[in-house]
Amino acid sequence: MPKIQPATKRPAKSPATPKISPRTAAAPKKAARRRVSKLKPEEIQRLFAALQKSNPEPKSELEYVNPYTLLVAVVLSAQATDVGVNKATRDLFAIADTAEKMVALGEDTVREHIKTIGLYRNKAKNVIALSKRLVAETGGAVPHDREYLETLPGVGRKTANVVLNVAYGEPTIAVDTHIFRISNRTGLAPGKDPLAVELALEKVVPDEYRLYAHHWLILHGRYICKARKPECWKCVISDVCKYPDKTA
Repeated sequence: MPKIQPATKRPAKSPATPKISPRTAAAPKKAARRRVSKLKPEEIQRLFAALQKSNPEPKSELEYVNPYTLLVAVVLSAQATDVGVNKATRDLFAIADTAEKMVALGEDTVREHIKTIGLYRNKAKNVIALSKRLVAETGGAVPHDREYLETLPGVGRKTANVVLNVAYGEPTIAVDTHIFRISNRTGLAPGKDPLAVELALEKVVPDEYRLYAHHWLILHGRYICKARKPECWKCVISDVCKYPDKTA
């Protein structure tokens, strides 16, 4: 009877290595090279240096006397001009510069003072509601706390950022329509929504310019880089701006 040789075990096959196309292989490197800004670091430096030279210490154009009145003014400024808000709040803040005094005035009186401002009915309701919250929860003080501020009626991330920056000297950046437009138009910090632009600006604005970046960009958008027709002929950052349709 012939001897039967034991079966020889074949070595297990190692899992096949997936084929990687040149495009796939290059993707991580490409992602790593992608910049948040369309401007080079040296161009960003030149941009803010030029804005600083033209206005060394910019300030908010809203009139206020303390953190509380600043908070109220910023709430009222939504979809309204600073000039219009200032006209309405001069008399209001003269008689109610604290949360307690504002609550005592009542919603009807507040509404009468701010009726020249857009959405004044809802804004008056929010001013009284946030004032009552402050009186009950903080003794009328405006906390140096973004999370808390954003829980107040009529207060969103932009408003909280303005209060933190102007009242408490934090290098926050409140993205309004002007900053959103400039960040996309110049290529400084493109983004599809205000939060995306804010996060991009936080990454690209040099530390030495962070405190005033918010004001420089707003004022530049308000007076030079206007929505309908930017005045590029007198723009101090036109040399680094990537806007393709500059006005002559």
